[in-house]
Formats: sequence, structure tokens, C-alpha cells
Amino acid sequence: MTLPDSAAVQAHIAAFEADLQAAGSPRDAQAVRDKYLGRKNGVVASWMQMIGGASPDRRREIGRYANELKQAIEARWIAYEAAVDSRARPPDAVDVTLPGRIPRLGHRHPLTIVRDRMEEIFTRMAFAIVEGPEVEDEWHCFDALNMPAEHPARDMQDTLYLAPPIRGDRDDDLRTLLRTHTSSIQIRYMRTHQPPIRIIAPGRVYRRDDLDLTHTPMFSQVEGLVVDENIGFSDLKGHLQTFLENLLGARTKTRFRPSYFPFTEPSTEVDVKCFFCPGDGCPSCKHTGWIEILGAGVVNPRVLSSVGWDPEKWSGFAFGIGVERVAMLVHGVRDLRDFYTNDLRFLKQFDEDFV
Repeated sequence: MTLPDSAAVQAHIAAFEADLQAAGSPRDAQAVRDKYLGRKNGVVASWMQMIGGASPDRRREIGRYANELKQAIEARWIAYEAAVDSRARPPDAVDVTLPGRIPRLGHRHPLTIVRDRMEEIFTRMAFAIVEGPEVEDEWHCFDALNMPAEHPARDMQDTLYLAPPIRGDRDDDLRTLLRTHTSSIQIRYMRTHQPPIRIIAPGRVYRRDDLDLTHTPMFSQVEGLVVDENIGFSDLKGHLQTFLENLLGARTKTRFRPSYFPFTEPSTEVDVKCFFCPGDGCPSCKHTGWIEILGAGVVNPRVLSSVGWDPEKWSGFAFGIGVERVAMLVHGVRDLRDFYTNDLRFLKQFDEDFV
């Protein structure tokens, strides 16, 4: 057998390419490969077998030519397989050999994060969480909260009514509406339970508000109610101060301003020091240096009487907190509308696990 040289290498490469091009099927192509690269009878194997009978000065040369032929044929075989595979697979086919794509994971909405945090704080303060219907009637939403039909506070609520009057459980006609506050849940709970109670009522509420930097027609509230013996304004202030320090930080500065709500007396509005300016005023705090965060007060005796509780024995306090307003402070958001645009560039800022 003629010993291999560079000319023989090139000749076998050309022959391999010609045989491969003439192959009519994958089986024929595999036979061509085995003819040159087969372990027993292949051309490269026969060259390797010559090494044992060759003179010492030719052994290295034969090995070099055999490796050169093997590498050249393997490279051409790989290219042939890739070309056949690309022709066989449609352009839109899925290549199952590619690594999979990791799906993008969602996370809780920033408003949900804040609401869950508020609920967690109140739960540690021994409050129970209760829920109620978003479609409400006038008695639970207004009358039982010391807002009869002629009361001007009903105009302040800008109520969204839904349907003609219905027959209520108090033998009068009641209109259905989207609740303007979750205080209606408190009334429902008080009618089916006995004091003492400590509850919060989170949920969505609806009013005829224009959409702007700090208002939206649909928003979320967390309302709270404590009723027991000998409960007063000092209990209210202590609870709210503890809650705000846990939520916003121990250095949170608050102020309590006199206000009016028909279902509490006395009533107060609670402000926190503006987070967005050093106190000299900005659009977020309406240039006052303070941001209103919640309303509260001692429960009006008429509210207790409306559910059949003796106001001479029981007293309590109530409060209502806007979740969006708190979220703006916690997350440093100046425009309330950003929470509802569903812009992922905005939302993904609020969870470090967002992928």
C-alpha cells in the first residue's frame, strides 16, 4: 500500500466530497462517512495501521497525514449535516436543541404591597380583617352612619348610583350604589356581632372624582373600627401614631387637625410631614409642607344606636386611610395615575424579584 502524503490527503478529501454529493439518501451519506472514518475498514484507520510497520522516520509523518485527513473529513461531515438539517426544518420550526427561554415572572402590584403591609401591621395590633360587598344600599352606606337623606355629607360623597330603589330590610325603598367608603362594612359587621370589636375593612371604593395627580374615581381604603368600654380620643391617637411609625418609619412627624365627619365626633384629619420637600412646600403637599393621609374620630353615639348598641355603655373610634395616598409616600410617587397605567417600566421598580 502506498504510504500517505499531502497529495494523497487532498485526493481523498476530493473523493469524499464527490461521494457525499452523489449520496441519494441519509443512509448513503452515512455509508460514505464510514468508508473514510470507519474504525475498522475506513481510509483513516488503514493509514493509522501503517504506523506499526513503517520505519521510525516515517511514523510521525504518517500519523500527521492521517490526522489531517480525519479532521478535514469530520469538518466536511459536520457542515453536510448542518446543511441537510436546515433544509429539512421549516423556517418557523422550533429548534428543540436550543436552551429554553426563562419566562418573565410577575409580582404584586405596588398598591397591593402597601395594602398587605398595612394589614400586617394592624393584624399585629390585634385587628381582625373583614370584607363586604362593593355594591351597597343607602342605609348601610349613609343612613346608619348618621347621614340621612337630607344630610349635606351625601353631596360630598359624589355617589355613583346604579339602579332604581329596591325594597330594603327596614321596610323602605333603598337605592343601590357603588360604596363610597368601606365604613358600610363596619355597619354590616356591627349588626351581626357584639362588642368589644377591633376590625379593619379594606377594599375598593368609588366616587365621582376627576382623575388628576391625587384623585381617581376608583381607589382603595382601609377603614378601622374599635369599640369597647371607655374608649376615647387618646386611644385613637395612640393607635394611629403607632401604625404610622410602623408603616412610614419611627421618625415620621404627624399632626392632628380638627375636622368634621358625620359618623365621628370629635373628628380629626391626620397629616404627615411632606416626603417630597424639606417643608417649604411643593405641588405634592399643595405648598403646605404637610400631606393629609387619613381621617378619624370618636364614633358618634348615633352610629352605635343605629345598630342597637348602647352608647352609654360602649364607645369607640374609627379611621379611614387611602391606600393610594400611602403608596405615594412609601414609594415616592408624585402622580397617582402612574399606579393605573400598567406600564411595566414603572411597575417593575417595586419588587426586586421582578425578572
